[in-house]
Amino acid sequence: MKMIICIVLICSAPSPVANEPKTAYFADGYHGGVHGHYPPGFTGFLVEQLGANPDWKINLEIEPETWDVARVSEPEAYEAFKTIMEDQSDAGRIEIVNPTYAQSYLFQSSGESVIRQFDHGIRKTREHFPGVILTTYSSEEPCFTSCLPQVLRSFGYEFAVLKNPNTCWGGYTSSHGGELVNWVGPDGSSILTVPRYACESLQPGSCWQTIAFGNSPEYIQACFDQGIEHPAGMCLQDAGWRGGPWLGSAEKDHYAPSKYVTWRDYIRNVTSARTDHDWRFTQEDVKPGLMWGAQVLQRIAQQSREAECRLLVAEKLAAMALVDAGRPPGTNSFDEAWRNVLLSQHHDCWIVPYNGRLGNTWADQVRRWTNLSNAVSDLSLQRSLDALLGGRATRGRRFVRLFNPTAAALDAVAPVPIPETAGQSRIVSIDADCRCFSTQVVASDTPGRSTLLVRAAVPPLGYATVELVEDDEAAEGGVTTTFDEHAVVLESDRYRIELDPARGGTIRSLEAKSLGGREFVDMAHDRRFNELRGHFYEKGGFRSSADHPAEVRIVEDGPLRATAEVAGAIDGHPFVQRVSITQGSPVIDCSVRIEWRGNPGIGESRETNGWDNRRRPAYDDRYKLLILFPTKLAGQRVAKSAPFDVCESDLVDTFYNSWEDIKNNVILDWVDIGDEEGDHGLTLFGDHTTSYTHGPDFPLGLTLQYSGKGLWRRDYSVDGPTEVRYALMPHAGRWEEAGVSAISASWQEPVLGTLSRDGEPRVRSLIDPLESDWEVPAMYERDGALHVRLFNAIGGDTPGDLGIGFEAGRVELVELDGRVIEELEPLIDAAGRRTIRLRIPRLGIRTVRFGGLKPPGSG
Repeated sequence: MKMIICIVLICSAPSPVANEPKTAYFADGYHGGVHGHYPPGFTGFLVEQLGANPDWKINLEIEPETWDVARVSEPEAYEAFKTIMEDQSDAGRIEIVNPTYAQSYLFQSSGESVIRQFDHGIRKTREHFPGVILTTYSSEEPCFTSCLPQVLRSFGYEFAVLKNPNTCWGGYTSSHGGELVNWVGPDGSSILTVPRYACESLQPGSCWQTIAFGNSPEYIQACFDQGIEHPAGMCLQDAGWRGGPWLGSAEKDHYAPSKYVTWRDYIRNVTSARTDHDWRFTQEDVKPGLMWGAQVLQRIAQQSREAECRLLVAEKLAAMALVDAGRPPGTNSFDEAWRNVLLSQHHDCWIVPYNGRLGNTWADQVRRWTNLSNAVSDLSLQRSLDALLGGRATRGRRFVRLFNPTAAALDAVAPVPIPETAGQSRIVSIDADCRCFSTQVVASDTPGRSTLLVRAAVPPLGYATVELVEDDEAAEGGVTTTFDEHAVVLESDRYRIELDPARGGTIRSLEAKSLGGREFVDMAHDRRFNELRGHFYEKGGFRSSADHPAEVRIVEDGPLRATAEVAGAIDGHPFVQRVSITQGSPVIDCSVRIEWRGNPGIGESRETNGWDNRRRPAYDDRYKLLILFPTKLAGQRVAKSAPFDVCESDLVDTFYNSWEDIKNNVILDWVDIGDEEGDHGLTLFGDHTTSYTHGPDFPLGLTLQYSGKGLWRRDYSVDGPTEVRYALMPHAGRWEEAGVSAISASWQEPVLGTLSRDGEPRVRSLIDPLESDWEVPAMYERDGALHVRLFNAIGGDTPGDLGIGFEAGRVELVELDGRVIEELEPLIDAAGRRTIRLRIPRLGIRTVRFGGLKPPGSG
């Protein structure tokens, strides 16, 4: 009996474990690199600290080129670090969480650049750490974009983290959910993710942190109160900070016990490593608060975009030359060009462009990087064109070959460089279908040269050859212009555009003839269409290009293209706008150049506290210099492009003026407004990543200029002309029906034309999506095989056929890391056309690898 009583007493005694506090977790580590911040001797510091703190684990986001430098400058520390890195188990002490080449924000570049950031970064990382296992994607900066789930999974990743607690100057993601979520991307791919918890609020009194940066007792208690069993905080310290383990350094108040973890170990072994909570994360859950409209950022965005597009085109033409002429593509040169493009996308270029020594700021480096990339692209392009121009010249006949780097069949007007020519052209072009078009001579930017505009039907990812014949007879009807003292009118087969000189050359009528003469200008609106308008706070109010008359003259007068040039002034600063329409083209091309006189203040007001003030004049786009497009569409809805995504906006408007209220108001390639019924819309295309405006009582607008104080009290001034290209496209139906995504690709990668030596073959297509409407953002050679990237912007999930214009011994569907998903068997129809069948989800990407290419002319 006594024994039974003792047992009962022991069992009923309180457990000492029950009174112990729950454990919290912390992902410590470092962020930076040789281009950002990684001082000499820092590898040795990491090795020393890991030895001195046996319970410490770190997550690294270090630019891969950094290890090239460390290997030379710190050989002993480098080898010691490599030894620690050999343990890639869950118990290992180092996890590389972001191997991208240049730690890009990702949302500001093309989807293909997102892939190349990982591809080139992973390859460089494995040069140093061959056994590295890449499991979790995480970043200290807001380096997130909606397409990441499918990209990460295709590179073999299992997990992601959507926190960036200690560096929110440039933005953050939406807070959502608890311990884990399934981050679902636009194509339906998902990846297990640690979100920014719903309770992870922005730090009071801060404009750069969330409360998760230091595992404070208040943060951890908020997590427990939310029901998060294993709360985790995070800080990837700047490489160069030498405080060692973050918690407890500098006497920080933090919750105890807190355990250091790698993200891989935490998700696999601390959490349940699974959840039923799906989060359909959209691009508007990425909230980037950059200095949109600042001239320095505008130039960086334009330079990076131009280099990116030129390189993609050069790769495609090199692939054509490889298949058609057996010319080696120069992959090593392309890798170096990509290195420079990827560096131009480094997040520090975009948020601290003025940082660095005089002459070597981030902005200076972007100019050098993109110039180097462009030099490689231009040289490769010229060599590819030379290889593709045919054999011997045909005596007494002249030909032009037009190259299409996109996957859409186009009715295109292409510029062809010719010797300097004066007067109107008496030449017509005759294409493969015997269609006859006039040609047009226009001015060239190259001294001693002119440009011949030539129209032809060009197949997808291929070329067409047209013959040039002298003929005084009129060919198919063309563009016309008329003008008097009241209006200047441009008219093509698709549009009639009326410009008003009395109101600054703004557009008072835009009639879509192909849509039954529908008018797109909202003539009842207070603002004018194509008006420049901004708040010049030193002058006490808004100024507009429509405030004063402008000179409007015709500078190109058909038959293929007509251009009106508007010369006016806004607040005394001269500007020139151009509006061009081209026969057969759905796009209205526009540009603006402003010659600033001094450095005017443009924005809401003068910034007085650029360091810790949440409310910033640089945020509110309503006060910046805008190009406005009041459009006659009822119940307007907005869609906008993102890397491998199109986001249907849920925003009531695009406006915010304080750090805690950031909205995703970013235009990457295009933004589209459609009417409520989906009957009509208007698309705005831009030549660089910036912001757009829109609201119930505010028209669609493109941000053109901010001038004033910004982050860290920097003066974001104007120090030269502002030059921007943009385009407009009225259309029927929703953006998908209008093919906006494909038209954007052809606007950024236009058809190339050059004089040809002969006329054969007249039409050639290497890759043809046929009825699927798939896009081909990239086509390039790697390890002797041709890689073709496909993107399904508008189609459904049903299988489609891809036409192949060449022979290959092996065709494979592969992941982005090269793993083979499926071997594909080409089919040959009765007409001899070779196709493969694929299923690509809407907004999904796929990569097809063609190996064993048959040499040209081998029968």
